[in-house]
Amino acid sequence: MKTCNKVTSAREIRVRDTLSGIIDPEIGLNIVDIGLVYGIEADSRNIRVRMTMTSPACPMGEMLLEEVHTGLRHAYPDIEPDIELVWEPQWTPDMMSPQAKALLGWDHA
Repeated sequence: MKTCNKVTSAREIRVRDTLSGIIDPEIGLNIVDIGLVYGIEADSRNIRVRMTMTSPACPMGEMLLEEVHTGLRHAYPDIEPDIELVWEPQWTPDMMSPQAKALLGWDHA
């Protein structure tokens, strides 16, 4: 599975773009930029997303998973996405994009 930063196929790029439209309501940024999407595999018949949450106790976890599923089903109505929630590696703020870090004022470390 390719990491989200190394998406290569046109379908994988479109899936990443779809996921970039899903906002974590607690942080106010999209789930790709905050580093919750660990990997994407996509072809004409399958979409597999490997993702995490900022913590196992994330109160928005179920809602985010539902939004990912709904967003992908809307974009690809003929494909049932496979969304795998993982906890390894553990999410850290280092996984955020430089843009997300800058928006949160965390780029001066």
